[in-house]
Amino acid sequence: MFKTTLNIEGMMCGMCEAHISDVIRKTVPDAKKVYASHSKGIATFLSEAIPSEEELKNAIAKTGYSCLSVESVPHEKHGKMEEMMKTDYKNWMPKGMVMGSACGAALLLIGSIVVALIPIAEPVKKVLVPILFVVTAIFLVVTIWMYLMYRAFSYNGKRKMSKQIIEGVASYVKLPDGGKGLDVGCGSGALTIACAKRNPKASFTGIDRWGKEYASFSKALCENNSKAEGVSNTSFLQGDAVKLPFDDETFDAVTSNYVYHNIPSSDRQAILLETLRTLKKGGTFAIHDIMSKMKYGDMQEFAKKLKDMGYTEVKLVDTTNGIFMSRWESAWMGLSGSTILVGRK
Repeated sequence: MFKTTLNIEGMMCGMCEAHISDVIRKTVPDAKKVYASHSKGIATFLSEAIPSEEELKNAIAKTGYSCLSVESVPHEKHGKMEEMMKTDYKNWMPKGMVMGSACGAALLLIGSIVVALIPIAEPVKKVLVPILFVVTAIFLVVTIWMYLMYRAFSYNGKRKMSKQIIEGVASYVKLPDGGKGLDVGCGSGALTIACAKRNPKASFTGIDRWGKEYASFSKALCENNSKAEGVSNTSFLQGDAVKLPFDDETFDAVTSNYVYHNIPSSDRQAILLETLRTLKKGGTFAIHDIMSKMKYGDMQEFAKKLKDMGYTEVKLVDTTNGIFMSRWESAWMGLSGSTILVGRK
């Protein structure tokens, strides 16, 4: 459910309010709780979907009033956002992994203490206890690292690094009116939705394989996040980045964020070419990932290859120099080599 507020110029009395309310009901058939106030210069109503701003403005203009603005937001019920309307972009460091590592460290510590105290052969104890304590220390270090990653990536935390990266990648994506965009490996839908919000007169498709390895991510989660953000120009489907279910030259823009390095492959440049295959002539791309030589091979040569194929404006932008993160952050988070590949087909 969405609440739409219109700022209207020209209402002078109760008759004007009734007239505006009438226009709203005719333009938006499922409108509920329609309310207009000439003293406040506004009209509000509830609807299941976000109404067309253009249709509302045109309908009101025909009656002699002026609609200055239209704003639709998820509707709050009884002072709390309905459960289905809450965004949940998850965390790139799953909470379950942090808790699992912490529990493992705790059990190892208890086991080490027990072995140190129980009466067993001294030679065995001298070997076993140090080993257990070393393994425990390793688990503790890993747990602390995971926790710090979890805090940095949290959408609700102070650093909000994942949100900064999503918004940063989306800033490179610009679609023409009526255009179509593709986000490969959409996960929870964060980048798809961010791009759709920046390009409200275009549509954006998110594709992901989801599956057991990423059980907390799903098509339903993406759709709920899209609704919660008040975005209606998105769609989501299941598919494989290695073989995308789209014809050549289908999209006006393609994007992706930290996806391909997770795909077991000896040739990730081939995966990039599979994504670019779906891009229209003149379309743009913005693909962000850990493009280290070990994972991707020589990306400078790949950029040259794209230029030789006729691609233009091809650039490799290092995102660890303060654009999305600092050098230090990229080092301790294991994100060194993070680069965004941009250009035009």
